Amino acid sequence: MEQQQQWRKLNGEKIRIPIEDEVKVTIERERAMGHELKVCIGTDSQVKGKETEFATVIVFIRKGKGGFMYICNETTLQKMSIKQRMLVEVAKSVEVAYTLCNIFSRYSVDMEVHVDINTNPNFKSNDALKEAMGYIMGMGFAFKAKPDAFASSSCANKIVH
Repeated sequence: MEQQQQWRKLNGEKIRIPIEDEVKVTIERERAMGHELKVCIGTDSQVKGKETEFATVIVFIRKGKGGFMYICNETTLQKMSIKQRMLVEVAKSVEVAYTLCNIFSRYSVDMEVHVDINTNPNFKSNDALKEAMGYIMGMGFAFKAKPDAFASSSCANKIVH
């Protein structure tokens, strides 16, 4: 499972430089065009037979002018409970957020980590909510769960389904 992360754009175009460099270039380009940016990072997963596919997204929002995203897919054969899977999703998002947070700080870009965990206790994913929230906020990141976590619930979700 631990292969080199391969990032791409939604149109399938592969990112051929380290994601940190791509993010810097993107922020500088967007700023030069006068866009105010916010970034949301999220991961979703889908079990397909014996495989679990994860999609992590870095969503750039141009305030008032739409947005775009970078995508990284990973697959594992490791069997997991739903709680384990939710926490792996969180770990993948936090890893990306941690890798990029100094860049976002340097450019004063707000960042949130989104988790595909339901805040309603009647849903199984809710079992992982406290741990996820503690982990993300403990790392110093802003946190959003369903229904406000569109990066994981909508954007990453579209990639794995």
